[in-house]
Formats: sequence, C-alpha cells, structure tokens
Amino acid sequence: MTYLVGAELADQPAGVRFRALLQQPGILQMPGTHNGMAALQAKAAGFAALYLSGAAMTASMGLPDLGIITVDEVAFFIRQVARASGLPLLVDGDTGYGEALNVMHMVRTFEDAGAAAVHIEDQLLPKKCGHLNDKKLADAHDMAAKVAAAARARRHLVIVARTDAAASEGLDGAVARAKLYMEAGADAIFPEALNTAEMFRAFAERMPGVPLLANMTEFGTTPFYTAAEFEAMGYRMVIWPVSALRVASKAQEQLFAAIARDGGTHRMVERMQTRAELYATIGLHDYEALDASIVQTIIPEGMPQR
Repeated sequence: MTYLVGAELADQPAGVRFRALLQQPGILQMPGTHNGMAALQAKAAGFAALYLSGAAMTASMGLPDLGIITVDEVAFFIRQVARASGLPLLVDGDTGYGEALNVMHMVRTFEDAGAAAVHIEDQLLPKKCGHLNDKKLADAHDMAAKVAAAARARRHLVIVARTDAAASEGLDGAVARAKLYMEAGADAIFPEALNTAEMFRAFAERMPGVPLLANMTEFGTTPFYTAAEFEAMGYRMVIWPVSALRVASKAQEQLFAAIARDGGTHRMVERMQTRAELYATIGLHDYEALDASIVQTIIPEGMPQR
C-alpha cells in the first residue's frame, strides 16, 4: 500500500533505517528504480532498499547524463520512489550541484524529499557516466570540502563519497582520495569503474572497516559479478543503476515498432502487464476502500459560524 492508505508510515528517518540495513549480515542489494512503478515492483520482489540513478533519471527525461538536471528535478523523482515504496533510498547526487553551499542545499532538499543516502562524486562539470573516457577530476581537497559540507548539513542522511580516480590516477590515487573523503566525514566509499576482481579486492583490502559500494552496471568497464561475488571481495553494498530502465526502454521500443508495423497492439498483448496486475501493483482497490471510508465532516450545532 502507498502513503495515502497510511499502512507503512515509517517511525524512523530514512537515513536511520539505511544505517540499520548496513549493520545486518550480507551485502545490501539495491536495484535502480527510476519511477514509482519500478519502486513498487522492486519492493514486491523483496528488496529492502533502492537506488535512484542520475543516468536513469535523465534518460527517462530524454536527456544525457551530463549533470544537466537540477536539485528540484531530482527531488521530484525521490518523492515518488520513496512514497511508492516506503523503502530507504540511495540517491545519485552527481557532483553536488555546485560547491559547498550548494551541496548543503542538496542534502537538506534530498532529506526533505525522503532520501536515506546520497553519493557525491569527484568529477568536474560537465560530468560523465563513470564508465566513459576522459573524465575530469576535481581537486581532492575541493571534493573533501564538499563531503564535509554534506556531513555538516545532514540530519540523518548517509553520505557516500564516490571517486572516479581509478581510471586516471590508478588504484593508489583512488585509495588516497577515499581516505581523505572518509576523514572529511563520509560514511562510505564508492570506487567507480574498477575493471578487474583484483582491483576490487585490492581496494577493499586497503580500506579496512569502511563500507564500500560496488556498481554493477551493464555495458561498462566492470565485468559481470554477482552480489555474492562482490560481498566476497569485501563490499557491503551493490547497485544495478540503469538495468530496469534499459529493460523497460527496450520493451517500449519493441511495442512502438509493433504498432507502426501492425497498425495495433494485438501482437504484443501477451507481453503486457494486465489491467488486473497493474491495479494490484498500484493498490487501486486500497485507495477505493479508503475513499469509501471517508465521512463528510459535520459541524456541531451551536458552534459559532464564520
């Protein structure tokens, strides 16, 4: 059920619930959910936390992932995913949307929208997907200042510092940056675009006791690993950031091609979610029951009327 039905209102802030999940055994698995429907389906599959990818958000808007969208636009996505699922949500904060004061504004806005955690990366604008070439890195101390600002502004939000340094500065550079970001107040580290199991293991060995996030995106520089394999390498979290969007977009592409070819959807019906399945997913009947239970307010007689 969703928030209008009121059956799943959390009694703790999202960040507190996210920290509790990190304390549990096993690796925390977070699929990317780019809208409320995806969030409901991921929850139904049994996931305890979700991820909101900047690449998926922008792609769903028909835009590239170049740091184009704003804090308020991201907050719109946060609100629908957090509201629909009620689950702790890790959000892609890109480069923080500016410098230290902008990062503080982002943190408070994301918290108010319902986020549990945010990751900030050490690229310069225009930023790129972490698995593309020619990324430009910010000065490590400038990035540390952003992390410190985020830690100072948050009330409960978990701060994850992402470093894209492995591609240009090697493992030593990525580790040095990660240690600096932890000293600045980060709660966890996201080493982006590592490309061998040896690199993943070596990074984890050099960051003992630090919660680490692995990114299992398709068509990038990281080979396919399972959640269990990442856990064995020393990682506490794993995301599949754009997988749901990729599958949904491919299905839409095939649908539109079928309509253009066949003049209708009759050859695609078996591949569709049925009306009953859709209504069950979004909780239509729960809303109908709530609507039927609402009684019109009656003003007591004798009260002064204004």
